[in-house]
Amino acid sequence: MLATINRQLEKWLPLLTPLSVITGLLASNVFSHFTSWVPWVFAFMTFAGSLSMNLKDLQRVVLHPLPIIVFMISQHLVMPLIAWGAGHLAFGDSPLTITGLLLVLCIPTGIVSFMWVSIYKGHTALTLSMILIDTMLSPFIVPFTLSLLVGAKVQMDPIGMLTQLVWMVVVPSILGMLLNQLTRGKVKTTVSPKLAPFSKIGLITVIMINSSFIAPYMTVWNLDVLYIALVCVFVVSLGYWFGLAMAKLLGLGRDMTVSMVFNSGMRNNSAGAVLAITFFPPAVALPTIIGMLCQQMLASLFGYLFFGRSRLLSGKPTRPLEPISGDLAIGMERK
Repeated sequence: MLATINRQLEKWLPLLTPLSVITGLLASNVFSHFTSWVPWVFAFMTFAGSLSMNLKDLQRVVLHPLPIIVFMISQHLVMPLIAWGAGHLAFGDSPLTITGLLLVLCIPTGIVSFMWVSIYKGHTALTLSMILIDTMLSPFIVPFTLSLLVGAKVQMDPIGMLTQLVWMVVVPSILGMLLNQLTRGKVKTTVSPKLAPFSKIGLITVIMINSSFIAPYMTVWNLDVLYIALVCVFVVSLGYWFGLAMAKLLGLGRDMTVSMVFNSGMRNNSAGAVLAITFFPPAVALPTIIGMLCQQMLASLFGYLFFGRSRLLSGKPTRPLEPISGDLAIGMERK
């Protein structure tokens, strides 16, 4: 029964995600009381996804860091510059809106990308490594990027961010990997399938709760807001395409391509929205709120577009490839 529910949730997830956003907005007075649940739900989702990982997978990623290095360069150099340029072209007379668009593209990758990578059978060890490294560096990267490109001075709480990261990602991931290691992979085939549908329900719950959080800021819509939303969606969408291009350029296998695409396209918009609302005027917060609103729908769209129909990537399904010897990254195709 759980396997059937899981298959149905995967099938309807592209529709369930926007419906969850709408439900959270319409019932914000209900779901806004459960914001304290989000870290715990994230922790459960991470634990469930980590049951398919082992310490050897993580070691291979660390020993072959090329995909992570390329990802970090793209995430915190290329995409912020694209956002800065697009912001000046689209909103030349509105520095606050430019700052908001830049903030959307310089915050760390979203923890929920782990869930999407698990759904599309991506490389979970690579994804976890990307999330850990990117999030831990974000207290230094985000203020520096904003200061360099728009002159903004931002105060952050790196200790609080690292503490939350430990409980949401590090601890449940280590527990999941250790269980898989100690049971010699048995937990992957026995427990993991049973938790899979609950992970997807957790994702839907998180979307509704986060949507309820931004509901008070989505009460006024006009042509200016629509224009900002269109530009924001376009720039954020470029992250998915750029992730796919990087994976193709590196010759990565399908599993690592999934990780590169979702981690390049998704951002921790919840943290970005809180940062913008706390330290900036409303004009800066608007792009981050829009990014938060559309992120799951974009993830559904590009997940289906790139990996739901394998012909869009290749003539036949791909599989994880063995690493080449030397200094090339794991998962690259043999020439």
